[in-house]
Amino acid sequence: MAETLRIGDPAIEIRLRRHAQARRFVLRVSRDGQGAALTLPRGVPATSAIAFLQANEGWLRTRLMASGARVAVADGAILPFRGGSLSVRRAEGQRRMSFADGVLSVPGAPEMVPAKVRGWLREAARQVLIARSEFHAAQLGRRFSGVTLRDPRSRWGSCSVDGRLMYSWRLVMAPPEVLDYVAAHEVAHLAEMNHSPRFWAVVEQLLPDHAASRDWLRRSGATLHLFDFGPA
Repeated sequence: MAETLRIGDPAIEIRLRRHAQARRFVLRVSRDGQGAALTLPRGVPATSAIAFLQANEGWLRTRLMASGARVAVADGAILPFRGGSLSVRRAEGQRRMSFADGVLSVPGAPEMVPAKVRGWLREAARQVLIARSEFHAAQLGRRFSGVTLRDPRSRWGSCSVDGRLMYSWRLVMAPPEVLDYVAAHEVAHLAEMNHSPRFWAVVEQLLPDHAASRDWLRRSGATLHLFDFGPA
């Protein structure tokens, strides 16, 4: 199995290539959607490679997003999940999906794995987003008319004039506080259907420490769209 390292949040997986002729670190992002690879001299410890990757994480994320490099969701894939990680493993002979100790066991044929993982993540997202929306709505004394999950690329959530909330199910791959911020943001629209100072005052009331989560979405949110679950 190829040697890999993972850095950052959400995690980036980098393939390591040790080469006898290498004299320095060379970090490249593939143009064919295969992600990032680090070439390094033989004998260099993984701790040195990690330090190099962490020092260049900003550049790496920018290049990955610019290249549109995708991570295929299949047996062995590692996905960010609720502030941690989730490893996908095919489970021969198992009838139902199960999640324990960071491993999502997926029965069935290999070609069905991406869709099954997507469905499992959507359900996990639905449960937590409904719970957090209900919590924030109760704080405001407001009610919403329903919750819809989609996979938009241009927004993380919305609130319609009739009180229906829409969220990206990929939020379940973000840290919990980021998901909670999006829920608070959309629920705040039940009181203020705009982005005026009064709206942001409502968000502040619901979630006083939301600035870091807004920054995370600006900086790293696009990386959640690099995970490829196949046709919807």
